[in-house]
Amino acid sequence: MNVKPLRHSETVAPKTVFPKPLNCPLAKCSAILMYERELEKHSFIEDELRKSVIREDALLREKEDLIQQKDILSKESEHRLLNGLQLITSLLSIQSRAIKNPEAAAQLTNAANRVAAIERVHRLLHSLDNVKSVEFKQYLKSLCHDLSGMVSNDNPESTLVVEGIELRIPTRKGIPLGLIASELITNSIKYAKGTITVRLETAVGEGYVLSVTDDGPGLPEGFNPAGMNGLGMKLISSLIRQIDGQLLFSQGDNGKGTRITVLFS
Repeated sequence: MNVKPLRHSETVAPKTVFPKPLNCPLAKCSAILMYERELEKHSFIEDELRKSVIREDALLREKEDLIQQKDILSKESEHRLLNGLQLITSLLSIQSRAIKNPEAAAQLTNAANRVAAIERVHRLLHSLDNVKSVEFKQYLKSLCHDLSGMVSNDNPESTLVVEGIELRIPTRKGIPLGLIASELITNSIKYAKGTITVRLETAVGEGYVLSVTDDGPGLPEGFNPAGMNGLGMKLISSLIRQIDGQLLFSQGDNGKGTRITVLFS
């Protein structure tokens, strides 16, 4: 047999010898060892994530329970408030019928009607608790309807009128705006003798305008809104901040009475 001789430039590659882990139970391939370490690391991370999810789930259930309890307490508190207002109305009405002095009886009747109007307004406000948005003009009409009893008792010659555009707004903004309107209308009832106009319209530029205009004595000379420290004005100021709005004071139509304007977006 003829064997071809090797040239000087040709070399014979050394034979590669792989370990045989199967022949030795203690020997492990480095790739397998690395895989097992990664697997242990992932198992540890997965276990920690599972524990974290369990903790978060427990905290979420606890938070939901607290929210539910708060909601129940809020509804119970509101229910008791409305029942209390109804009770006060009944007691005032009973007392007005029992008293012999006609003037005092009339005052008690007026007080009973006022409390009843407040109770109806509260019911209207909280009827929107589970509603996402509200048709605000219709809402204002319902509000004025509930306050009309107060108008007829305090100033029989006065009337409440709602004008302006149809506008649907989020309930979270409608409720504070309703409370603001209620306070402004109640304030106008004290002084106005004719028409109290509640108007909803588009603002010049951007946003919307809610205004309450009456024909009362108007703003005093040198009027400064910052000097108004009454409870009603403090409540209005707080609600204005809540909706990121702006409160403006001016004269009413034809320079008579007062117009209070709320700008909101």
